[in-house]
Amino acid sequence: MGAGEDLRALLRGRRFRQLLAVRLTGQAFDGVFQVGLASYVLFTPQDKPTASAIAAGLAALLLPFSVLGPFVGVFLDRWRRRQVLVASNLVRVAPVLLIAVIVAGGSKGVGLFTVVLLTLSVNRFLLAGLSAALPHVVSRRSLTLANSVTPTSGTLAFMVGLAAASVARTLLPADDRDVLIVLASAVGYLVAGLLALRMPADLLGPDVDPARERVREALGTVVAGLAAGLRHLRTRPTPAAALGVIAAHRFLYGVTTVATILLYRNYFHDASGTDAAVSGLASAVLVSGLGFFAAAVVTPLAAARMSLPRWMVVLLGLAAVVEIVPAALFTEWAILVAAFFLGVSAQGVKICVDTLVQAGVDDVFRGRVFALYDVIFNVVFVAAAGVGAFVIPPNGKSYALLVCVSFGYAATAVGYAVARRPLAH
Repeated sequence: MGAGEDLRALLRGRRFRQLLAVRLTGQAFDGVFQVGLASYVLFTPQDKPTASAIAAGLAALLLPFSVLGPFVGVFLDRWRRRQVLVASNLVRVAPVLLIAVIVAGGSKGVGLFTVVLLTLSVNRFLLAGLSAALPHVVSRRSLTLANSVTPTSGTLAFMVGLAAASVARTLLPADDRDVLIVLASAVGYLVAGLLALRMPADLLGPDVDPARERVREALGTVVAGLAAGLRHLRTRPTPAAALGVIAAHRFLYGVTTVATILLYRNYFHDASGTDAAVSGLASAVLVSGLGFFAAAVVTPLAAARMSLPRWMVVLLGLAAVVEIVPAALFTEWAILVAAFFLGVSAQGVKICVDTLVQAGVDDVFRGRVFALYDVIFNVVFVAAAGVGAFVIPPNGKSYALLVCVSFGYAATAVGYAVARRPLAH
């Protein structure tokens, strides 16, 4: 069966399409929401963000969810995941409406960040649930292709929402545009929650395990449950090694992301050019999204010709190269080209890791492992921003930084290739 026929067979699955619709709708309006938030917080003329400010914001928004991550895993392994998708989308409507009120009032204090934290925490819970649910709507044979289609199309939906909101931002009245964009995202989350109701309540698992504790009891022993999940990973070296790769990749990608924000805000444009800075950064994100799409097309083809671990090594090598050529030219066009290939690498690696973890972890542990996976994403990204606060100059331009990041990708590729040898035999 060819790749095109495989994709058509996957899309013929009614339940898969329903799960995909929930993801696409939610992530499209994630893009809308983040344009409104970034425009208000980072790209106002009177504010000139630094790497330290970006790192502090990311820490405030992402680290608290890392504390909640183990608890999230307990719920995902016990609550019906269809209900999680419905509730998560509907619950985040209220804080988004409150954010619109805060933005209308012109506040940027602790209150805003607290409500944004709540919104993003619910979103991470939702994404972990989507990943844990996927094996219940596709066959094991189709997991690699499904992991190419679902997260990648979700990311592309995010890009579409980002592009639409960026265009709308230029057309709406300057005083109201951020508020209106945030309000639009609340409507989108409501629609996503209603779409999830089309699936049967028990469709997405988790699989019933009579020996499991009740939720209340499990929360009381969450540390022991987390330790059990880690012990399970210890007996599954393939997904464990894959999580190590995604941690290293995410850290390096995070450093590059912070530098890119600073380049567009403080190097390519002056303080008065905030609209041009927003448009430029949005273009970089969209081009990166095209790279994600390319990864979704290429990865299943590559997986048919080589193992997923070997393809991951190739993708890490690609990232190592583009961090030097063309990124070191430090022109807007060079950054766009680099963004595309880094997008290919980032999404290709994630597709491989998602598949290796889903296929290599028992379903009764899958929610906890994917919650830990999500925590890894948050922690290492914040750590990358924290390191960036010390090593990235205010305008984002640093040749030494590019060399170090390139070396990091190459070292990760070599380390993973060496670690995989015993697992391959």
